[in-house]
Amino acid sequence: MIEQVTSLDADGDTTTVSLRGEIDVLTVEQVRVALGEAVAGRPGRIVVDMAGVAFIDSTGLGALISGFQRARDQAIDFRLARPSASVRQILVLSGLMEVVQVIP
Repeated sequence: MIEQVTSLDADGDTTTVSLRGEIDVLTVEQVRVALGEAVAGRPGRIVVDMAGVAFIDSTGLGALISGFQRARDQAIDFRLARPSASVRQILVLSGLMEVVQVIP
């Protein structure tokens, strides 16, 4: 059984998608679904809390990029929050930090 790696929390005009564990080919569908639900709720802002993410692979990055694009298409502010140093390095190398705002 795959561990649950996502949770959603709506507070006012902000929806937080909290990710934890390893985001890879085995868990990426949960991330896609959670981001899709967040966008469907049409909040003003989506914050993806990455503090609990130990590892993210290219499929996970793809899910984040897709979520960002869907949010942007709906005029929803999309931000990544609190990535660990190792995850931040992957975000930098992928170029994702050039298009998505990362907050501490």
